[in-house]
Amino acid sequence: MSLLPEVAFSTQNHKVTRVGLGGEGVLRTFGREAEAREVILSALNQGITYFDTAPAYSGSQNYLGSVWKENPEARAGIFQTSKSAERSYDRAMLDLEQSLQTLGSESLDLWQIHDLRSMEEMHRLEAADGALQAFVRAKEEGLVRHIGVTGHHDPRVLELCVQNWPLDSVLLPCNPVETLLGGFLDTVAERAKAKDMAVIGMKCLGAGYYIQPQSGVTTEKLLKYALDSNVDLIIGGCSGPQEVRTLAQALREPAMTENERRQMESLFRPNMQKLGFYRGKL
Repeated sequence: MSLLPEVAFSTQNHKVTRVGLGGEGVLRTFGREAEAREVILSALNQGITYFDTAPAYSGSQNYLGSVWKENPEARAGIFQTSKSAERSYDRAMLDLEQSLQTLGSESLDLWQIHDLRSMEEMHRLEAADGALQAFVRAKEEGLVRHIGVTGHHDPRVLELCVQNWPLDSVLLPCNPVETLLGGFLDTVAERAKAKDMAVIGMKCLGAGYYIQPQSGVTTEKLLKYALDSNVDLIIGGCSGPQEVRTLAQALREPAMTENERRQMESLFRPNMQKLGFYRGKL
């Protein structure tokens, strides 16, 4: 096993690799067990310890759970996350119960409020019967070790959550477009770090749309850009073992120079509003 450099997660002494296997790619499918298993085992072989999933990601939890149930020693050494997009207490707790059962785990290392988009959703979560109370209780009862929030639509919403909620992490978009648009990688990330929260990067490749080798924008460069940004770790979905190796290799490459980062950003600047499509404002 080729172990990657590690970073302390949140305020605890648990170590996770600075790259994680995302719940997208082949994991966000149904009926592709052999391919999904190959990707998961490849991540383990590369020394990756952070594994992302969510009920919304098709068969992702089932794929991971089947591997962990066959390899309990592997599960003991990894950092397993999941999420819930439910906004009520009862439905979020049901999500957690089902996730634990599917993953074959007694607890999660990180449970995240999934895909928060608006102030209205935030207020619903904060209500007496809102899902935020489920997350807090789950941590108090030891069903989860850490709790977090994820979002890629409105940085103002995520900023308020980071300021006001008892969170351990925030998952946000991390790529050249985000540096140009501002909000997530500066304001939200800085407020999170000031509160000793882990900052996790996603959307590093723009769902693959940012990869333009003819312009010098490669997968490898986008991953390096993200890793060298204001985040503690990044996650990426993979379609096969080669993509897993590329993800892991990014952490072994030297950091980008400031000039290289500015050159990358210049390629995205002319169309940055359109390229921020995942913010949902087109």
